[in-house]
This record gives sequence, C-alpha cells and structure tokens, in this order.
Amino acid sequence: MVAEADRTRDSRAVTGGTIPGAAHQPAFTLVGGPLAALPVLISVPHAGRAYPRYLLDRMRHPELAATRLEDRHADLLGEGVAAATGAMLLVAHAPRAMIDLNRAADDVDWEMFGKPVPAGGGGQAANRRARSGLGLIPRRLSGLGELWKRRHEEVDLVQRIEGVHKPYHPCIADSLERLRQRWGAALLLDLHSMPSLPPTGGMRGAELVLGDRFGAACHGGISARAFSHFAGAGRLAAHNRPYAGGYVLERHAQPARGIHALQLEVDRACYLDSQLDAPGPGLAGMIALLADLVRALGEEVAALGRAERRDSGPADWAEAAE
Repeated sequence: MVAEADRTRDSRAVTGGTIPGAAHQPAFTLVGGPLAALPVLISVPHAGRAYPRYLLDRMRHPELAATRLEDRHADLLGEGVAAATGAMLLVAHAPRAMIDLNRAADDVDWEMFGKPVPAGGGGQAANRRARSGLGLIPRRLSGLGELWKRRHEEVDLVQRIEGVHKPYHPCIADSLERLRQRWGAALLLDLHSMPSLPPTGGMRGAELVLGDRFGAACHGGISARAFSHFAGAGRLAAHNRPYAGGYVLERHAQPARGIHALQLEVDRACYLDSQLDAPGPGLAGMIALLADLVRALGEEVAALGRAERRDSGPADWAEAAE
C-alpha cells in the first residue's frame, strides 16, 4: 500500500502509488502516523502538480486547464497546518487532470474512450459527474471546452486507477482506522480550494465552505465546532452549498464507527496572489486560521472518542491502549 519512507521529504513521510509516465514519481505522500498529536488526517487530493510530458502533450490548453483543475497550492495549506498541529497529512502528487481522486473508479465518461458504458459499469447514476465533464478523468471545463486533443486509450484508464486511485483510498482508510484505534474516534478533513463565490442576499460570498453531506458524514458537534471557530475569527463560512462533499466523504465517513469526515473548501483569493497562481500574502494567515480549526476539531473528536470508550468498556480498547 505504502512504500518505504522517503527521508528526503520528511522523517515521518512515506510514499505510495505510482504516476504513469513519470518514472520514480510517487502518487502521494503520507506524513505522520498513528501516534499523531491529534486524531485528524488532512487529505489534499487535488493539488498534484506532477505532470508527465505525455499528459501535457495531449491537452488542448495545458497551462490554462491544469491550473484551473488544480486546487492551486492547497498542499501548502495542508503542509503548514500539519506542521503546526501534528495532524497526519496525505497529499496527492498525481494531477487532477490525470485522475480525480474525489470520484469513484466507475465514474467514467466512456465516450472519451470511444466505447459504450460497459455492462455492470455503474450506469447513469455512477456517471453523473462524468457527463458534466468532471468525472474520474476530467473531459471539459466551462470557458475552455474540451480538454483533450484526442480520445484516450483504455490502458491509460487502467494504469491510472491501478497506480493512483487504488492505493490512495486504502491509505486513507488505514490511516483513519489506526487513528480511531488509538483515540476512539478519527476525523478526515478533505481540503480543497474554490473560486470566489458570488455575493448572495446582499452579503459577500463565503470564504469557506464546510461540507458534511448534510449531516451524514460526521457528528453534528464537529460541524458546529467548525462554524463556531470561523465565526469567532470573523470569517464567513457556508454549509454544504455549493459543496456538500464528494466521493472521498461518501467512501470513508463512518460516523457510527467513530470515523468522521468533513470537506473544506477555501477561497483561493484568500491565500494566492492576485493572479490566483502563486502563494500570496494571505497564505500565512489562512494556515494559522486552519491550524486553530484543526486543534479545535481534534479536541472535539478526542472527546467523542473518550465517550465511545466509556460506553464500550475497557476490554474493547485493550489493544488500542497498548
């Protein structure tokens, strides 16, 4: 699942997966372990910038499309928050243009491969995002149109799923389970960025959007603590609209088992430069805001874990305590 530690990046870092067409480039890096200071795993699935040459050569507008598909430099937010808090961090290096880790493996637009939907391939429900142009392999973007010069080969899809998607999600599941065993509960914070939202009702657009799949992905106290934190910091946050959480939350959230998940979208204008391309003057402040959020949510999740242990009895937690 995860390769040996990559000591050049972090003494606690391990790498996993492979990026097709990029020799020796891991698909993701996991920093931290089950002895993390908080029961929180931060995941950053859309900030990957390891573009193989073949991928760029196939794109119609590689510079424009790549940066618009990316959660531009959201990995810097995650790295700063993890360093400040001791939370676990999982960062994908494979770019979203290659494969979208927030989509199911069967969320494929088969027209990109010149094929009908295969039997048992999920049908219309599984392909709803693919038909919009943003499936497992993105096809089109508003204002840019089609992203690719030609159709893809099915072998490309297989290699991307096997090298990136398949190892990434078990890494999340394993990390959350180990945190849960130690703390009694665990939280996945799936970190994304978004374009600035338009004003609504005479108010400016929210700078942050918290998605919990309308309460299905985490305990209500966790969401409430997050909104209380943002309100106390004077930052405007929205709930579930327009982003309620995607496949990452759908797959990994299990609140009944003590595994909770939130998706967090951050307005890119809050931490990038005026061109929305490079880190900007707001980066340090946003890292500080999110680090305080992670500490607060860690406290909330740890309290839920202690309550679960009391309810379950000491025998059920003997292994976790060792």
